[in-house]
Amino acid sequence: MRFTDDHEAFRATVRGVLAREVTPHVDEWEEKGIFPAHELFPKLGAAGLFGLEYAPEDGGQGADHSYTVILGEELGRVPCGGVSMAITVQTDMATPSLARFGTPELKATYLAPACRGEQVAAIAVTEPDAGSDVAAIRARAERDGDEWIINGSKLYITNGTQADWLCLLARTSDEGGYRGMSQIVVPTDGEGFAVSRKLDKLGNRSSDTAELSFTDLRVPVANTIGEIGRGFQQQMQQFQNERMIACYTAWGGMVGALERTAEYLRQRQAFGAPLLDNQYLQFTLAELAAEVEALRQVNHGCAEAYLAGEDTSRLATIAKLLAGRLTRKVADWCLQFHGGVGYMEDTWTARYFRDTRLLSIGGGADEVMLRTLARFEGFG
Repeated sequence: MRFTDDHEAFRATVRGVLAREVTPHVDEWEEKGIFPAHELFPKLGAAGLFGLEYAPEDGGQGADHSYTVILGEELGRVPCGGVSMAITVQTDMATPSLARFGTPELKATYLAPACRGEQVAAIAVTEPDAGSDVAAIRARAERDGDEWIINGSKLYITNGTQADWLCLLARTSDEGGYRGMSQIVVPTDGEGFAVSRKLDKLGNRSSDTAELSFTDLRVPVANTIGEIGRGFQQQMQQFQNERMIACYTAWGGMVGALERTAEYLRQRQAFGAPLLDNQYLQFTLAELAAEVEALRQVNHGCAEAYLAGEDTSRLATIAKLLAGRLTRKVADWCLQFHGGVGYMEDTWTARYFRDTRLLSIGGGADEVMLRTLARFEGFG
């Protein structure tokens, strides 16, 4: 993928906005276990970081996917994973289906304010008994005239305590498996919605993650995204956007981690010389850098296929599997090369080590990616 001067200008803008509005606050937000989405998101929206690929008439920027690649790569450089993940939920996990399949009225009411950062969005798919197996979800929406009556629960919902609305996947018929599901925009101010609990996580601590419950919550049928009964298929498309942005972000994080580690090794003296004079450390970093560059080539190949209108399911699956494993490897070596200080909570390596572990679980676990890839390759 070739980036133009316009791309690089956008990259500089993103990097500057994040350096000004996010990075100085991450330690405070990590300690609090939450960041102020309703304060931060309007600033990001005003800077044009939301709705990059959405139509201007829907509140978007009218750009193409190459700008999403840049946004993801720069988000990865933010020195905490939680805020970056919450931002990508807004940009590439909760809103793509609404942009693709929503009515003009739905997009005016929910998508445009999300693009401006005035409303916070969340994606509600996972349940206590349905994570990787999306076909097993039980949350149900029963039709009553012009309304859905929603009952059930959702788990591990990023932005869950702050969201103004959810892109909810629920069963809307008695058909089993992947049939009979629909995506519904659910405002969180309705009677019958509740945040059951805010979850305490190993990493990504500045991102609020919640369990949500729905008890006879009424939502207009007009809030259905796309076709009733096609929610599973629409969500599978939306998952590809989620996996792609996650991989772009992972690459940015790994590049930043290797840069910071190399700088530390240049400064740290041991046995009368900088640690980086040790050939073993040089070779290990070189090997990691090569693998990180290989991931970027897969990422960019996937992005180019997406730009060409091709199905990116296979490439996104490959990238997600590679990124999840590689980011864990990079985090482990960066911590190791910092020695005892890398194990301390006040060193960036500890947070990076914790935050990166999620990528092999969320958005499709490594095992699910392997299962999917085996089918693509004709092995199962």
